[in-house]
Amino acid sequence: MTSLAERLSAIDAGIADAARRAGRDAGGITRIVVTKFHPASLVRELHGLGVREVGENRQQELSAKAGELADLDDLRWHFIGQAQTKKAGAIRRAAAAVHSVDRDRLADALDRAAVDDTRLDVLLQINLTEDPGRGGVAPADLERLAEYVLALPTLKLRGVMAVAPLDEDPAAAFARVHDFSLRLRAVAPDADWISAGMTGDYAEAIAAGATHLRIGSAITGPRPAQG
Repeated sequence: MTSLAERLSAIDAGIADAARRAGRDAGGITRIVVTKFHPASLVRELHGLGVREVGENRQQELSAKAGELADLDDLRWHFIGQAQTKKAGAIRRAAAAVHSVDRDRLADALDRAAVDDTRLDVLLQINLTEDPGRGGVAPADLERLAEYVLALPTLKLRGVMAVAPLDEDPAAAFARVHDFSLRLRAVAPDADWISAGMTGDYAEAIAAGATHLRIGSAITGPRPAQG
């Protein structure tokens, strides 16, 4: 078994190599370690290895780990899962960025949950499939949702997020995400984040301009069994 440090180093080397092949500076790419189902102790170990950007898919897990690790005040928590409107307050209290805003009601709930003047970084998740039941705004509604979010005073629109469909070549999927990013920037010029790419397809995401990668088990190891 390789160690956590070795796995982290291997992924960082892979990111650097993919960036080099794409003619990009790896320093402009943020690696978010997704720690779903892993204990807070693993996040503390990652912090000791220099990790500062951590992602969670579930509100309960995000809130619990953020609370347990509150002494690590330079950790930035990214919420990357589907968000229920009723949990927006808890998500906002724990996360520095929410990658999965896909509807007006969720944006409203996150905005209402503000407790001070701090603005919450948000990304618009785009549905790359024809299945309306999957998370993400329909591409045709992207600009309208962007304008809605821009009008909310406590949210800071940062960019787009997407997950490559399993039945599509990731390079083609991420090329579409890049085009959606250009469309968004016509409405919000500063919203240049592209959250795309996971363990199996981060090289393709980097080639398409991804600025934020969401890497899980390739760094953390297999997820613990859930009872």
